Parts: sequence; C-alpha cells; structure tokens
Amino acid sequence: MTTTTHELPMILTEVEALSVERITPSFVRVELAHSVLADFGVDGKLYDQRIKLVFPNAAGNLPSFEGADSAWFTTWLDIPPAERGHMRTYTVREVRGSGEDTRLVVDFVLHDEDGETGPGSAWAARASVGDRLVLVGPRRGLPFGGIEFEPGTARNLMLAGDETAVPAICSILTDLPAGTRGIAFLEVPTSDDVLDVPSPEDLKVVWLPRDGSPHGRKQIAAVREHFGLEPVADLVEGTAVDPDLWETPSYSSSGEVIGDETVVGHDLAGLYAWIAGESRVVTTLRRALVKELEVDRRQVAFMGYWRHGVAMRS
Repeated sequence: MTTTTHELPMILTEVEALSVERITPSFVRVELAHSVLADFGVDGKLYDQRIKLVFPNAAGNLPSFEGADSAWFTTWLDIPPAERGHMRTYTVREVRGSGEDTRLVVDFVLHDEDGETGPGSAWAARASVGDRLVLVGPRRGLPFGGIEFEPGTARNLMLAGDETAVPAICSILTDLPAGTRGIAFLEVPTSDDVLDVPSPEDLKVVWLPRDGSPHGRKQIAAVREHFGLEPVADLVEGTAVDPDLWETPSYSSSGEVIGDETVVGHDLAGLYAWIAGESRVVTTLRRALVKELEVDRRQVAFMGYWRHGVAMRS
C-alpha cells in the first residue's frame, strides 16, 4: 500500500477497506484503515468534518501519490481524466481505534432512485474488504478546514438534510454536548433507511422517509411547519439555484458580503440553522429562513452538496 513520503500539512495516502457493511438499503458503511491514520485528527470535535476520497479509474487502478509535495492536486489534475480516477467529498462518520489501529468510518449513499449513480456510489455498491482508495484528510495539529458546523453561543439548533447530509448530521448529533436543544430533520429514500443515532435528550430527531414522494418535499414541509410558515408547492428552480451554493456565517460562494448587521424584531435570535443536501432544496429552505423569517445571515449555514442532473465535482 502506497504511503506518501513527504510530510504534508495533511494526510494523503492509500487506505484499505477493513470492513464493508450494508447498514440499510441506501447506506453502505466502510471502515478505512492505514497506519498513517494514527496522525488523523482535529482540534476539538469532528462534527461535519469533510475528507476527500479518490476512487479507482475504469481499469481499477489508483493514481500514485508517492513523494507528493504541495503541488499534489495540480499534479493529479495533469493526469488524463480516464486514468486519474474520481475525487469526491465525504464526511467522517466516526473514528474508531487509536494509534496505528485507527480506522475512519465513512457512510456511502447508494444513489439509485433515478437509475443513475456516481463513482463513489458505484464503488460502495460493490466494495469488499481489501479494496483501496486514496484519502486526503486532516493531520492532527495542522489546519485543514472542512468543518462548517459553528453554532457559537446559539441556544437552539435546527439541522436539516437529505441522505447525502445524513452522515454529517449524525456525526454532529453524536458530538453535541448534553443539554443541547433543537431539532433535526433527516430525509431518506425509504423507511428502512432510518438509523439509530445518539443525540442529546433535548434535541428531537425527525426522520422523513420519502417512500416514493418527490425529493425534498417532506423536508421542506417539515421545516416550514416547524417555524409556523404556510406550506409551499414548488422548489426554487432555474437560475435562482446556485449550483455552487455554500454559505456559512463567514463565507458566501456567490461572493456576497456577509455584513455585521443584526436583524431584530423576531424571536429567532438564539437559533443556529445547518442545512445541506440537494441544491434546489437547500435554496428553497434558504429563502424561507433568510427572506421570510429574516434570520440573521450569521446564524445559518447552507450547503449544496449536489444537484439533480448535474455531475458532482471534487
């Protein structure tokens, strides 16, 4: 198994599937292992920590990162697309073990509702023990980024997402301290995809199985009802949807400046909202919170993980 020989400010190495488990019809849980993962970690809780995974190309081969330096990403992009494999972003669901026996748990979603699947889903569907990937992740004690969950001093949380955000939400719920108040809405393809996840006693977890209903409808309806808003029939569509939607209290993918003004006159000053998943659904919920409820922009994180009909990027 290949290991990088240069001390990079992050972990960049091949990892091996130590176990593979189909935990529900739509989720495959994989334990990834390598002795280098002894250095994996962040300062504080993982929450929604993102990592990068590189999947084998059509011939089943992985690119080599042996001796990689700070130009590793450019070097990878220089490899012909058919040879370099596909890079995708995932959330660390759990860290198990310690030292050289550290394993990272990643929950993969099997996207098969529309008859189409991406490289990550296709790999997970046929994965077996011993299969390899390349992992890019945080090295303990060094800055890496990839955590967007920053509730600050919020007194009440609202988390919402579809199946692509379920691993992140479950990780956040597991890491929250006792006494945290709020609600989490998790939309999944079927009733058999509901997971048992620990959470603070005062935080309600609501699973929303689609069971054939349109993507996002139940999630939007549940969030709007939670905030006392009238139901809506349509998703935001067309140019109103930012395909790169990624907005946090300190960053906007559109380049919009997030000011210091504080909205007053409503009872949501103690709220922190974290919403991720399909871009149209996230945009629709963003409008509900920011436009209709006038929630302060510094109290929200909206992340478009993917969009129907658009190929995902790294």
